[in-house]
Amino acid sequence: MNQLDALKQFTTVVADTGDFLQLAQFRPQDATTNPSLILKAVQKPEYAPLLKDTVAQWQGRAMDEVIDRLLVRFGCEILTHVPGRVSTEVDARLSFDTSATVTRAERIIELYQAEGIHIDRVLIKIAATWEGIKAAEQLERKGIHTNLTLLFSFAQAVACGQAKVQLISPFVGRIYDWYKKQAGASWDEAARAGANDPGVQSVTQIYNHYKRFGIATEVMGASFRNVGQITALAGCDLLTIAPELLAQLAASDAPLQRALDAEAAKGMDLPAVNYDEAGFRFALNEDAMATEKLAEGIRAFAVDAVKLEKLILAA
Repeated sequence: MNQLDALKQFTTVVADTGDFLQLAQFRPQDATTNPSLILKAVQKPEYAPLLKDTVAQWQGRAMDEVIDRLLVRFGCEILTHVPGRVSTEVDARLSFDTSATVTRAERIIELYQAEGIHIDRVLIKIAATWEGIKAAEQLERKGIHTNLTLLFSFAQAVACGQAKVQLISPFVGRIYDWYKKQAGASWDEAARAGANDPGVQSVTQIYNHYKRFGIATEVMGASFRNVGQITALAGCDLLTIAPELLAQLAASDAPLQRALDAEAAKGMDLPAVNYDEAGFRFALNEDAMATEKLAEGIRAFAVDAVKLEKLILAA
């Protein structure tokens, strides 16, 4: 059994791509997208007709609507290749506007429903700001399921659990990137690998907290830099993995053991943690890595949203 098949015994494997033509070979359960992945996909020749067709069909409509229709078009194509769910992201420029996020999410769901897609097959991706978490809380009460992304801190995860969001995507690789950059020449790759990787440690802490306190929110590790980070999180509810790393797992026959265990977590002596808005903002502020990476992530997704708009105008 290769490592990918072994991983699927413990964990739901999700493909982290907008390139739906790559999906079939890895047979993932779900797929996730974001503005950067969609931007990357639409610049490939094989997806040019999809972009042109969508733009031609909805010419004259507001740019934000055309963007949402393009994202949903990709999402619908992805859903023909996976049996489960697709995650579609709300514009990152709305990350600090609760009501605008709710409105945009509702439109994305309506567009999917107009294509005959059941509401349970779509997760609305929202940045895990306080405003984003509050928007997700409202959406979940309406039966619209959410995936809280750009999640770098325990405080963000706790607030998401309190809001009863469907799923969170803690970013393993970007946490690793930050600590490696901070350490500079003193970084010891071997010593900080596997279970000692700071990104792996972050997801492990969140997973154990959720299982210990019976929080139903699903944990989906994301943003991996190497296979070691993935295998160190075997047993996590879900892991969303880029095609290159899926291929590496599929090519390896090295043994793979469960690393995270819900039953073991239930017996752990962990403190209960809750946050109101002030407590959340202070806890996030105290975490320099999470504060910087959240802001950086929102900026990067916003830049790619503008690039996507330019491609649409040129199509």
